[in-house]
Amino acid sequence: MSWIRRTGAVALAASILQTALLAADAAPQHGGTLRVVQRAEPKTFNPVVALDAPSRDILRRIHADLISIDRQTQTTVPALAESWTRSKDGRTYRLKLRKEVRFSDGAPFTAADVVFSFAVYLDEKIKSPQRDLLLIDDRPIECRAIDAWTVEFRLPQPYAAAERLFDSVALLPKHRLENAWRQGNLQDAWSLSTPPEEIAGLGPFRLKSYSPGERVVLERNPYYWKKSLPNLDAIEFRFLPDEDVQLARFVAGDVDILNRVNPKSARYLQSKGASLADLGPGLEYNFLCFNLSPNSSKRAWFENRDFRQALSLAVDREAMARIIFQSRAAPIWGHVSPGNKLWYFAQLPRTPRNVPAARELLKRAGFAGKPMDFSILVSASSAERVQMATMLQSDWKEIGISVNIVTLEFRAMLDRVLNTRQFDTCILGLGGGDADPNPEMNVWLSSGAMHLWNPNQPHPATPWEAELDSLMHRQMVTLDYAARKQAYDRVQQIVAEQAPMIFLVSPHVVVAQRGNVGNFRPAILDHQTLWNADELYLKTAGPVQ
Repeated sequence: MSWIRRTGAVALAASILQTALLAADAAPQHGGTLRVVQRAEPKTFNPVVALDAPSRDILRRIHADLISIDRQTQTTVPALAESWTRSKDGRTYRLKLRKEVRFSDGAPFTAADVVFSFAVYLDEKIKSPQRDLLLIDDRPIECRAIDAWTVEFRLPQPYAAAERLFDSVALLPKHRLENAWRQGNLQDAWSLSTPPEEIAGLGPFRLKSYSPGERVVLERNPYYWKKSLPNLDAIEFRFLPDEDVQLARFVAGDVDILNRVNPKSARYLQSKGASLADLGPGLEYNFLCFNLSPNSSKRAWFENRDFRQALSLAVDREAMARIIFQSRAAPIWGHVSPGNKLWYFAQLPRTPRNVPAARELLKRAGFAGKPMDFSILVSASSAERVQMATMLQSDWKEIGISVNIVTLEFRAMLDRVLNTRQFDTCILGLGGGDADPNPEMNVWLSSGAMHLWNPNQPHPATPWEAELDSLMHRQMVTLDYAARKQAYDRVQQIVAEQAPMIFLVSPHVVVAQRGNVGNFRPAILDHQTLWNADELYLKTAGPVQ
């Protein structure tokens, strides 16, 4: 990790900044509203169906888990479960719940809420994106209440890193959602139009207001189980899709934290004396994904592996990292970034750009001399990904392929990718949550909702996807790390060889704050700056105007 501040005494400044920004303060102040930037608006306030990052970033402050992952140590820590035990065969976990915990509406939290929550997430009719994470060898885990404060989970077979899966499951209030579930319309519950007082969670904050096009405001949860927390009165998520506007608001003092700062913005903020932290390569991986669904108009081209590999060979990843990110990014050829120390496959081939070889592959596949064109769908709110699309357009022009770039607002783009499937290719980013492979089961399993090139397959469409399914299930139930690593290395190898996605770059994690935020401890894992939102405080107490 490198800390940066505008000063001549770099080493001294880095030491001062690391102490000032990372160390927990002895006497945090209470009160005030923390103002943060949200590039896009949420699509829902329902954690069961939320897929998009803007929704999930907000919901993580409203809800809580049984067991959490500390974003700095990357280890599991107790949350609503104060302790747990595992059986000798590795198939049964018994969790003791904290007593006298209440939801943000004052209703008591008991084992019945836990059993209800897992029944909802595992309901096949709902198709929650979390469901894939709760299946082991295609069989669901079982949850039952032993008493009001004890729950037992039975696994179909041993599951590697089982404690970590609880971090991704927001616990639900049975008294609020059971009727909607019984009536079959839980997917529509807690929409953006739901009155805030109808939404209850166990996190440090609760929904106060949503102003479309402007902001979401969360207020302090007076029933939060950590009795002295949160320190803040409120968090305000301001919707600012334009990065220049974000910077202007930050420099003017209207925003306290910028969660992800691009290199161009980092240089500008340094010139203004801002406090920046460069944490090195994160877990995020940016990629171009082909639409291999049966209704894809370009499927005849895209299903040809030589065609996909030719496009990959023609990409100048090093130039992307250098030009777009000013070398604050790592070129990548697979979906696990160098920032993931435990799971990165260092032996994965890192083939440099080779235009003649790309042309030869196209010729071998029968595409030589044929007019070829398709579109790249990209979010208009991500300047870096728009630049990636522009560079791909230039790279592929050299091998005779014409590309049309289509920019859409983020939610509209996601709708095309995840729902209507009306796109040729798209540029997206994933990762940033947990470093473990298991949270991405729904990406690599052919049946997964996030298997972006051809999701929700009833049966694997190709032999290599069937092998991916087998490997992902194997690593999921293997308790030995070395054996898991071997299986997951093979997953990375298959995905790179088959190229349903073309992996581009993994940006460094760079964050900024105005210097007024206490207990600020940014981490590589998502959410980089708000993961400890309950501990954050403003050094000048009182509402910020």
